[in-house]
Parts: sequence; structure tokens; C-alpha cells
Amino acid sequence: MQNDSKDGVARRDFIKTAVAMVGATSALIAQGGTANAQGTNAPTAGAPTGGQKGTVYTGDVIQGKKVISALDVDDLERGKKHLLYFQGVQMPTGQHWYVTVIVVRGAKPGKRVALISGVHGDEMSPVHTIQTVISQLDPAQMSGTVLAVLDVSRPALEAMERRWPNSGRGIDLIDINREWPGNENGPSAPSRHAGLLFNRLLRPNADYAIDFHTGTTGMDLTSFNLARMELPEPRAMAELYPIAQIFDNPAYPTLLANAFINVGIPAITPEIGAARVFDFDMIPLFVEGTMNVLKRYSVIPGPMGRTGRDVGIYVGNSAHTIMTTHGGFVELLVKLNDKVKVGQKVAIQRNTFGEVVAEYTAEVAGEVTGRRNDATAEPRIPLMMILYQSPAKENPEDYSE
Repeated sequence: MQNDSKDGVARRDFIKTAVAMVGATSALIAQGGTANAQGTNAPTAGAPTGGQKGTVYTGDVIQGKKVISALDVDDLERGKKHLLYFQGVQMPTGQHWYVTVIVVRGAKPGKRVALISGVHGDEMSPVHTIQTVISQLDPAQMSGTVLAVLDVSRPALEAMERRWPNSGRGIDLIDINREWPGNENGPSAPSRHAGLLFNRLLRPNADYAIDFHTGTTGMDLTSFNLARMELPEPRAMAELYPIAQIFDNPAYPTLLANAFINVGIPAITPEIGAARVFDFDMIPLFVEGTMNVLKRYSVIPGPMGRTGRDVGIYVGNSAHTIMTTHGGFVELLVKLNDKVKVGQKVAIQRNTFGEVVAEYTAEVAGEVTGRRNDATAEPRIPLMMILYQSPAKENPEDYSE
């Protein structure tokens, strides 16, 4: 029976009003980044930190390392290595995620080069690459500064997980490499964390930047640099690595390298093989290339090592991703760096009876730059990525960064 009482009408009106208010609030949250939280005056995405200058020490010490919330490398003593923790975004408990920072401050003034790893938590070879580079630096012989930031996405690293396990509105996984330059007052922890790091640690202390990655879990990659070759300095940096390939493409606009480039800091994204492991065949190649970059900008002395020119590096400007059409067991017929032709069969897929359910062929001519390393796949999973040269540069359909 319909309730036409005044109380019933009032209750229905209240419910309608409440629903409308919830919808409006959700819309505001979705727009997120530009609204300041109550009692804060946080900067918008990419903005400087309110005129704040200089290194800021929180007063905390963790395992003998001082904690900072902002860095100016010019404040640090020359001719030394400085080990610090950067105070990142707050957790739900009110504590912070801390980021490992090494500053190698040369005895003489010069250029500042930032080396970054751990943007994705399952990428291990980049951490070892930077550690190896740092171990070879003698600050007494250096001009300028090397800033190493090794574990950007700490919660993802703790879980050996590519994405950040965000809990702001229920658990979800967020790729922080879709968030740069971030927003210190953004709607998610990764956005806020990215904003803190970019505004207070990375941007103020870099003239050049190298953000190291690997393939995502389940995908193996060759050794290549993602670089915007139309820009002179990123091109020069990318060509100094004695590796297999260069992918000449901006990929997604929210990558950390693009955030650097957008504020006038040349940057590239090296890719070091598969996730979750140390690739000791590839790591030395990226160490050698990084040392070449430091020599190019006169941060360290010495002759150049091998470069891309010495190893016949392959350059492509587009990537074709082959996606699975069925679920089943996958047999790959080509290896990383293999050259493929249009129409060449590159993989077959079988069901549990052993029946062939799909065959996959190359639609472009180029070189294999990535391939799935899990033996099974469900539909719409990236199976293989082929690097090729296209008259019109094309962004990849599904790129691991």
C-alpha cells in the first residue's frame, strides 16, 4: 500500500536529497586533483612547493639515515656520498612510506643526473643497475651530482607487485607511472606520492634523468631504451647504451620521463628485460651506458665505453602488440630480437586436449621486443610486441610502461 503520509513523503524527499548529495560528492572526488583538502594549501600538479627552498629534515632517523621531506643537493657536503630517506605519502595509519635516496656529491660543481628505479614494484634489475653505478662512483673525482632514488613505490615493492595497492576508497591497484607529475593533494595515495617526489625531490635536483624499468610480470623484454628521438638530448642519451633496441615513441603522457621532459629536463626510460629477477646479462650493458651518460655530461672522467653504434642497435618508432584471442597454452615460435616478416607465424595456442585453438601471425615487419613468458593466457592478453618503423609514428596498443 502506498504511504501518502507527511512522514512518508518527507522520508522519500530526504532519501532523494541524500542520494543527490552522494552523487555530487562522488563527482567532486572524481575530479579530485584540483580541490584542496580542508586545512591544507597543497600545490596543483607539477607546481613548485609553495616557495619552499632548501633541504628539510624531519628530525627522524631510520637505521642511522636522516629523513628529509625536501631536498636541495646544494646543501650537502661536496666530495661525499649521502644516504637519506625521503618522507613520502602517508599510509592509512598516519605513518609514511619512505624512499631510499643516495646523493653522490662531486668535489667540483657540474651537472646533476637523477637515476630512478622502483616506479613499479616488480622491477628488480633497475635497482641492481643503479646500485652498481653508485658503487663505481668516486665523489672526490666527480664534477656535479648523481641523485639515486631506488624504491619509488615502496608498497608495491614490498608485495613484488607492479602497481600500488591503494586503499583510499576500497582496495585497488594503481599504476603510478600513469600519475606523473602527480598532485600533492590528489585523490589517491600514488598521485600524492608522485607529487611529493616530483616537486620536492626529483625536479629541483636534476638536469637530466634516467628512469629504469623492466617488462611487467608475465612479459619478457629485450634490452631497449624508450626515448623521444626527436629531442636532441634524449636521443644522445639513448644512443650511448650498447643494447639491442631503441623504441622512438613517447608512449603514455603520464610516464615519469615525459613529466621530466615537460619541465625542460631531458629524460629516457631504459627497459632491462623481465620483471622479478636480476638479469645479469643485461645489467652490465645498462651500467656501461649509464656511465657513458655521466661521461657525456662531464660528471665523471674517462673514455666512453661501447655505445649503440658499436652493437648495431635497432631503432623503431612503433610497436605492434599481438593479443591473444583464446584461452589456452601458448607455444612461442620466435625469440626476443628475432626479425619477423608480415604473415610469419609467431605463436600457436592449444586447449587442454592439445587441440590448436589459435595461431598468431605478425602483421608488421620488425624485431621482437617483448613476449609473454607465462605458458598460459586468457583472451585479450599481450602475447608479443614487435618493434617496427612506421611512416606515421603509432603509440602501442598495450605497452608495459
